[in-house]
Amino acid sequence: MPDDVSRLLREAAAGLAQAGIDSPRVDAELLLAHVAGVPRERVVSAAVLGRPVASLLLASGSAPGADRTAEQVLDEMSRLLAARAERVPLQHLTGSAPFRHLELLVGPGVFVPRPETEQVAQVAIDEALEVAARRPGEPVVAVDLCTGTGAIALALATEVPAARVHAVELDRDAHSWAERNVARTRAASGAVVHLVRGDARTAFADLDGTCDVVVSNPPYVPPGAVPRDPEVALHDPQVALYGLGDDGLEVPRGVTRAAARLLTDGGLYVMEHAEVQAEAARDMVAQVGGFDEIRTVDDLTGRPRMVVARRVRATSDAPAAQADPSDMED
Repeated sequence: MPDDVSRLLREAAAGLAQAGIDSPRVDAELLLAHVAGVPRERVVSAAVLGRPVASLLLASGSAPGADRTAEQVLDEMSRLLAARAERVPLQHLTGSAPFRHLELLVGPGVFVPRPETEQVAQVAIDEALEVAARRPGEPVVAVDLCTGTGAIALALATEVPAARVHAVELDRDAHSWAERNVARTRAASGAVVHLVRGDARTAFADLDGTCDVVVSNPPYVPPGAVPRDPEVALHDPQVALYGLGDDGLEVPRGVTRAAARLLTDGGLYVMEHAEVQAEAARDMVAQVGGFDEIRTVDDLTGRPRMVVARRVRATSDAPAAQADPSDMED
């Protein structure tokens, strides 16, 4: 491989493009930055200035791996490029994924957080901030059901100082990744997420009727809808993708019943879904009962990607929904 950063990136991007990678230049820059232990901006600057790969190692200072040679960096870069060309997710190769202002640890066994979920988190955060403004000095109780990496829960905990955040994840591997992210974020910022391993349908019974916000990015892919991208189809855990039932909304139904149980009167429910499920997701929430102001909200690209609803005051003809044992959650 060439030891000039500019040429190295050109050749790497060309190879990734041939393999069908949508963002070959960006991926090449991020992989080289990861291997060299420097920010991506330094890689871009070195390419513009025509500097050798060795210059990145000088810039890395005391960063992990700063004692590596340029030859070792090139060998590792070659290995990672080959894996990326085989459609191993970029985030699995670097070991991290950005989510809002956070950098989350990810790898095999956990769903890699996507940019569209950042807007789901934003809706929950906006509501939590509004509740905090109305009730100064009081905690805002928020719950993230099917937390995965802990992304949404950690965004709430770090961006809403008044939030008391709880999160649940059933899958053992995903819960392990969430534990690491929760501990890492707490050490860095002091933000606390109360994480448990369990079934989202029945978790947090002690919080019933007290939560201001319930948010979820549950499995929702219908059984026949195989994801197009190999990174998703081959590497994201199926337990985090498929929502069961003919419409993919069997798991979300159980999550929605849990939200109805957990939310206080007027509390907000936010759930991500596929863009083709907008109407079905609204109908699902209405059928569960106990909600009004049911609406679809778009993500930042204008695609309908979440259902948002408000918990109504319980009445005799609008009983609180109960969890259905036939609902299954992976």
